[in-house]
Amino acid sequence: MPDNPANVLKIAAAMVSDPDGRLLLVRKHNTSFFMQPGGKIDAGETELEALCRELKEELGLQVNEDQLIPLGVHSAPAANEPGMMLEAHLFSLVIDEPVEAAAEIAEARWVTREEAWQLPLAPLTKEYAVVNY
Repeated sequence: MPDNPANVLKIAAAMVSDPDGRLLLVRKHNTSFFMQPGGKIDAGETELEALCRELKEELGLQVNEDQLIPLGVHSAPAANEPGMMLEAHLFSLVIDEPVEAAAEIAEARWVTREEAWQLPLAPLTKEYAVVNY
């Protein structure tokens, strides 16, 4: 993690899977990298509150905090913000309901591990999520 806190983005993200074991990856508008759904933690929000808000905004998912299983805090370079590092609070979520790309999300895609490796992946997704799901 860099010494300068101004270069660190604090985010909450979910490794969302379905009963068939596929992983949900999203791609934001005007970007090429696929990543986990989630986003920045706003002032005054807990990690769980931020993630529930982001899942609702980005995918139309109504998630209760008790559905999210903590996976720890991980760091990686930010995919779309050069010079920035992520402090990512990751959670696991299994769903069996449709999702719809909304807000800044251009594409939401269910993939197998093999299919994920064929996509351009954000560093956190490549270094942690696809390897560990």
